[in-house]
Amino acid sequence: MQIESSAKVVNNTEDVIEEKIPVPSNSAWQEIKEILHAISSNDDTSHAFLLRVVQPGLAGLMDGSISTLAPIFATAFFTHRSFAAFLVGIAAAMGAGISMAFSEALSDDGALTGRGNPMVRGAITGLMTFIGGALHTLPFLISNIQIALIMAYVVVAVELFAIAAIRHRYFGTQWLKSILQVVGSGVLVFLAAWIFGNA
Repeated sequence: MQIESSAKVVNNTEDVIEEKIPVPSNSAWQEIKEILHAISSNDDTSHAFLLRVVQPGLAGLMDGSISTLAPIFATAFFTHRSFAAFLVGIAAAMGAGISMAFSEALSDDGALTGRGNPMVRGAITGLMTFIGGALHTLPFLISNIQIALIMAYVVVAVELFAIAAIRHRYFGTQWLKSILQVVGSGVLVFLAAWIFGNA
C-alpha cells in the first residue's frame, strides 16, 4: 500500500510539472501562428508568450539599444562626421543582431525549458537587437553633427523609456527601479563612448 501511494504521488507530481511547463511547438511556422493568434486575441501576458516572445525580444532590444551606444557616439565625438557615425552604427547594429540571433537560437532548443522554437526565438532576438541599434543611428543621416547628436539623444531616451515600460508591463518591475536600472546601464556605456571618443 505504501509503495502504491508513493507511486501515485510521483505520478501526480510529474503531471503537475508537465502542466506547468509549456510544450514547445513542433515547427517554426506553427509557433509563428500561435504568436500571431496570441497577439490578435490580446493574450500577450501568458507564461508561454513571455518566454517565447517578450523575454527574447526584450533581451535583443536592450542589447541593441545599449551596446551600440559606445561605438556610435565614440565615432561621432572623435570624427565629428555624421555619416561615419551612421556607418559604424548600422554595422554595429547588424553585427549585434546576427550575433544575438545565433546566441539565442543555439543556447536553448526549447525542449526542456518550453521557450519554443529556437529559430523563431533567435529571429525575434536578432531583429529586436538590430532595431534597438539602428533607431538611434538614423539621426546621423543628418549632415550637421550637432543636430544629429541632439536627435540621437532624444531617440536613445525614447528607447530606454520603452525598455523600462516593457519591463514594467510584462514583468511587474517598479517604474522607478526599472528606469534607474536601464538608464544607469545606458549612462555607463555612454561614458565609455565619451572617454574613447575624446581620447
